[in-house]
Amino acid sequence: MKKISQSELVIMDSLWEEAPMGASEIADKVSSEGWNIRTIKTLLSRLVQKGILSTEPEGRRYLYTPLMSKEAYGAQVLDGISKNFYGGRTAPLFLHLAKQKDLSDADIDEISSILERLKAEKDKSS
Repeated sequence: MKKISQSELVIMDSLWEEAPMGASEIADKVSSEGWNIRTIKTLLSRLVQKGILSTEPEGRRYLYTPLMSKEAYGAQVLDGISKNFYGGRTAPLFLHLAKQKDLSDADIDEISSILERLKAEKDKSS
């Protein structure tokens, strides 16, 4: 998996919301970062080189499109954390995440329901 820096993640978040977009449109969306257009184009170029974005010419400009969904990237990041910090085990990672958040009763109920459904599906396939 290619790592995405924090700055690149800002660019990706804007493209995950709406794509394809050109560099100037992305610059408008991330204007709160205070980056100039050259910085935006440098970040876009890095993401293209990493194979995370595709480009398509449109007249004199390029349109950028993510090659991976936000969910897929998040899953890869979590998988890496699981492997690097928890020996590939999911339960310790889940426990850490659950302890770090102030889970509401609704969150706990939803998680319980998901776990019950996963167990039932696993029992079916066994």
